[in-house]
Amino acid sequence: MTLMKSTLGLGASLACALTLAAATTASAEGEMEKCYGVALAGQNDCAAGPGTTCAGTSKVDYQGNAWKLVPAGTCATMELPAASDGMARAGSLEPLMRDMAS
Repeated sequence: MTLMKSTLGLGASLACALTLAAATTASAEGEMEKCYGVALAGQNDCAAGPGTTCAGTSKVDYQGNAWKLVPAGTCATMELPAASDGMARAGSLEPLMRDMAS
């Protein structure tokens, strides 16, 4: 009988932990936003337009039409390296027409 109680207690604890983890993940997802032009090649989160079909398909670093989920409110303030022509880069909440795959 003691083994049964221990097993039930362990099962209940595991269920509570999984429920808490799911709630935390859902909460964190609500605090994220799509940020275009910040993903490295092959590290975008999903489709954004020509040249991207889904996660991991961007062809160039900082491809303007590929997005990555970032913490809400950080997209436009992320520090990115300048383009090869010296132009400054910044993330955007809308697709960009820069650094496009050829």
